[in-house]
Amino acid sequence: MRIILIKIFFFVIICFYQSTAYSKTNDKSEFNHKFLSNYFSALISYDNQNNQKALKYFNLSKTLESKNQTYMKKYLFSLVNDGQINQAIKQIKFWKNNKDPDFFEMDILLLVDELNRKDFEKSKIILSNLKDLKNTNTYETVIYETLKSYFDLFDKKKLDNESEYNFGRLSIITNAFQNCYLDSKKTNSLFLNLINSPDGDYSRYLFFYLAKKIKEKEYETAKQISSTIDPIANGLLVLQTKYWVDNLDFEKFNKIFSCENEKHLLSEFFFLIANLYSSDEEYNYSNFYLNISNYLNSNFYYNLTLLFENYFIIENYDASRKILNKFGNRDDMYNWYKIKNISKILYIQENETRSLRFVESKFNKIKNPSSKIIFDMANIYKRSKKYEKAIEFYTKAMEQLDEMSASYADILYRRGGSYERIKKYKQSDIDLINSLKIVPNDPYVTNYLAYSWLERNHKIDEALNMLKEAYEQKKNDPYIIDSIGWANYLIKDFQKAEKYLLRALELMPNDPIVNDHYGDILWMLDKKIQARYFWNNALKQKEIEKEMKKKIQEKLLNGISNL
Repeated sequence: MRIILIKIFFFVIICFYQSTAYSKTNDKSEFNHKFLSNYFSALISYDNQNNQKALKYFNLSKTLESKNQTYMKKYLFSLVNDGQINQAIKQIKFWKNNKDPDFFEMDILLLVDELNRKDFEKSKIILSNLKDLKNTNTYETVIYETLKSYFDLFDKKKLDNESEYNFGRLSIITNAFQNCYLDSKKTNSLFLNLINSPDGDYSRYLFFYLAKKIKEKEYETAKQISSTIDPIANGLLVLQTKYWVDNLDFEKFNKIFSCENEKHLLSEFFFLIANLYSSDEEYNYSNFYLNISNYLNSNFYYNLTLLFENYFIIENYDASRKILNKFGNRDDMYNWYKIKNISKILYIQENETRSLRFVESKFNKIKNPSSKIIFDMANIYKRSKKYEKAIEFYTKAMEQLDEMSASYADILYRRGGSYERIKKYKQSDIDLINSLKIVPNDPYVTNYLAYSWLERNHKIDEALNMLKEAYEQKKNDPYIIDSIGWANYLIKDFQKAEKYLLRALELMPNDPIVNDHYGDILWMLDKKIQARYFWNNALKQKEIEKEMKKKIQEKLLNGISNL
């Protein structure tokens, strides 16, 4: 760690001495080592995504600002990621007047400023500069070309169909929104094509499609579509949309989004860009574009879920909670999202008991919880190994569902798994078999049922055939690979079993069950030293259950043959 800090320190010194603000022509009395120390602290805070601390130290080291692009860029990002976008725009204008170095994100914010003013002529000048600043073969090209098409649309009120760029699904999404802006007859079909696309999950765009239908006062159509939405197996925005429609809260849609509003359209575009950066683990860039998105349409605060997830991934739980607190009680699904994730943070920072008590107390205050909320509560109980409570809540959730739906089959699978954990095998088998009657050959349900049979030495041959079918569907799933390997162990085909378990171990090196199984196979192949290594490795894992731990300790003492 010390070596890393020394390297960073020397990097800062190099940046400092390269800055023309501290050329030899400057008065040496201007130098103050505190500026460098504060700058160093600012960089560390910035890299740790602590925007408020970063801003504090950047402001204390402002003497280093002029001509130092590293300082300027990180200071600007810190302002934006702290929600101070107006201040960031003012700072950019100061730098521009001072003829300081220019960079891509500066002009992005100036474009946002001109969008607020609806000065599309001035936007053309900024776009021209942005073209020169963009880094080819990066997301900057995507951002520039898409922004150019939007500003041309806002200025000329017509589509540019001559663009040489095709950014795949992003271009299709952009086309749908731009047609919506013009109130084109193509809009409905474009959104429907997105929603029903086989190339990925684009169910999010159901909200925008329904928003258009509601604007056109097609309330019955909206209600009919809402009735087809699965109340469990959908994303947060779609489930909240269903809640609004089912409760006839049609006014909500136009309050939070309108295709006619230029800022709303670019807010959604910047949200998409933030997703791209997040998927590449570029969280500072993702947060930068997310905050711009929120600035352009603060009413559509639902996109802040990505901001929470970015902070949660990097373990900045204080920032995560601040984001969660922006989700109030007025939107049921997002309020529940907040409750679940605060509970998750409490589990990490305190303990499971505190986490469970919190979520239980909040759940008990919800009047008429939806099937999704009940379902989530069942999953929480199952993860906490409170299987009787999980079964109770799964049963409640099922009462509100179509008995032939995929969600009903999924709950049967989860409830069956809960029965299996408390050794109620008859009820478990009934649930798992009934789940397969609704969704035949589901590889995960098949795997669970077959593995349960293997553990009980029940229907070994049938279980092995079932696992072969599951494996053919999911050849890279470590749980299924472990199961089929264990089936071969039970029929004493140890060579084949080793092949499968070695692959499972490559995919899940820290799973206690896989390590235990692999150790058993190695023992039977007379590789006893290696077997003990993997048994010991299983014991080191936090997730290991007490019963398995006891069995492994016995194997370490006596081996397998003496058990």
